Amino acid sequence: KSHTWFWSLIQNDFKTGNIDFEGCMRLLEKMQINFDEDHLKHIFKKTLDKHTRDVISMDDFKAIYQALVHRPEFEELFKAYSTDGKILPNGQLLKFLVKEQFQTEANETTALEMIMKYEPIDEVRSKRMMSFEGFIRYMNSDECSIFKSQHRTIYQDMNQPLCDYFISSSHNTYLIADQLMGPSHLWGYTSALLKGCRCLEIDCWDGNNNEPIVYHGHTLTSRIPFRSVIHVIDKYAFMSSAYPVVLSLENHCSPKQQEVMADCLKNILGDKLLSSPIGGEVDMTRLPSPEALKFKVLIKNKKVGTLEQTLLRMEEEYHGEAEELSDSDYDSENVDSDDTLPLHERRSPSKRKGEHKSSLLPQKKAKVKRTKIALALSDLVIYTKSQKFVSFDHSLQHQQCYENNSIGESYARKLAKASAKEFISHTTRFITRIYPKGTRMTSSNYNPQEFWKVGCQMVALNFQTPGTQIELQDGKFLDNGGCGYVLKPEFLRDRNTTFTPRNVGGHSKPMSLSIRLISGHQLPPSSMSKTNKADPMVQIEIYGVPEDQTRKKSSVIKSNALCPKWNETFSFTIQVPELAMIRFCVEDEVSLVNNEFLGQYTLPVLSLNTGYRKIPLLSKEGLKLESASLFAHVWFY
Repeated sequence: KSHTWFWSLIQNDFKTGNIDFEGCMRLLEKMQINFDEDHLKHIFKKTLDKHTRDVISMDDFKAIYQALVHRPEFEELFKAYSTDGKILPNGQLLKFLVKEQFQTEANETTALEMIMKYEPIDEVRSKRMMSFEGFIRYMNSDECSIFKSQHRTIYQDMNQPLCDYFISSSHNTYLIADQLMGPSHLWGYTSALLKGCRCLEIDCWDGNNNEPIVYHGHTLTSRIPFRSVIHVIDKYAFMSSAYPVVLSLENHCSPKQQEVMADCLKNILGDKLLSSPIGGEVDMTRLPSPEALKFKVLIKNKKVGTLEQTLLRMEEEYHGEAEELSDSDYDSENVDSDDTLPLHERRSPSKRKGEHKSSLLPQKKAKVKRTKIALALSDLVIYTKSQKFVSFDHSLQHQQCYENNSIGESYARKLAKASAKEFISHTTRFITRIYPKGTRMTSSNYNPQEFWKVGCQMVALNFQTPGTQIELQDGKFLDNGGCGYVLKPEFLRDRNTTFTPRNVGGHSKPMSLSIRLISGHQLPPSSMSKTNKADPMVQIEIYGVPEDQTRKKSSVIKSNALCPKWNETFSFTIQVPELAMIRFCVEDEVSLVNNEFLGQYTLPVLSLNTGYRKIPLLSKEGLKLESASLFAHVWFY
């Protein structure tokens, strides 16, 4: 049956005789077969070696198709359940799903639906059976992905207060690598929003003609009008997620231009802008939930006075007023000297140098910082008021639930080391944003896991910088339907929690995880290879609390990127699965000391699917490598 099905599928393309390599590619595309051109070229050439022409016959094409698609590791599984080695009846398919894929809730209907979905041969499908061709299509589908399909949709409780979630956050969103043409600077915002990012940073400065601009202060990065950024946000904010977007304003503008900002936000965002508390009531004890704030844009900025005062002002009409905030700041990492002063109040650099020379005061002396804030902008800040972090104790006594802190990574790292318990107690109550230290000139990133595990909600990364850190970020937020909000584990939400990453105590729910790495398929060839070769090896890494951090390596398969076979089993014991991420990284062993990155996939340990699973692979830039994958068997209890 599969024989006649195959011929009827391809004969049209051979009507005018044999086909060349281009024709071969077109035919595979028509059949919806993913292939890597280097690998296909290699198989095509091997087929040509049998004869001298540079075109292939129908028989040749079938051989190429089988070399690419009929994987022996799939065949082995199929034959183990097939009654005659050619066909899988409904009942046998069900047995495979329950026994091998651990789909305990599967029934006859499940199996039937799969036959309808994946079986390409009409005659077989109508008999409620599955051929090897159908089985291959199932094994290559998203349903067989290592990422749990239930977690591809929003399945978590979205009615808890905002501070109970990890929130996908970006730092210096307006900076991007210059690989994109056109208004590339705005692309930083577009791409972050399309990736499900829910907290964006906007660095605002006074511009000409009373138009505020966005750029990286004191540097030569290109300047974008503030209003263009808000237009982009208006257009893309809710394309990939309905949950609220927070605009973190790094505000360096004069009161006059802050009023322009406020007008921009109101006029462009319209109803999307949250400009008064939900339901008109302010609950001072608890933040609203992501569900209650759906399709809303929240402004995070410094604020004059309290929410109550804002509400009183709303009843009276006012305009053109500004108030001065002064807070006594220590020169710690989360203070950028006097960067928050409006431009016209800054001291000139020359004056500044002189002052430092003459002042014999110690550097740590508190200095009063004056910031003028336009009431029009201040009043748009409702649930996300930027509040200077003094100490955990100070916050516990004075901070309101709608006040958030931003802490630089170095200072946050010290706090996490020295007082993890207090840090976690703080993040059960208040939204805390962590940002990369200013010395990271190349926009490098820190490991976000460091701060997730003490409950920080907004761990801001440079989205434009590839590497393990952003791969962990992308992997974490694949969860919960990619909506940008992931509910924190119970032990990071409970105000009386005793959990700390170094002392997990009673919060440990050890999980025994076993991964049999079976094979790879169409892995990207090494950049050193003139054909389709690589010497691949796979590293499996666990990122989590300190005692869960580990890395295991497979052996190296020499000179085979098309279909390397490992058949190696790796076992892990994970103490705190709720915080653990697993990363599969494929590398080409160039030499004993040097490996070249080929592809990777990172996901939360609790989003792992059990059974025989396909592991998709992403490029350095985070794009899916359409034809490359690993094949593994996953099991845990």
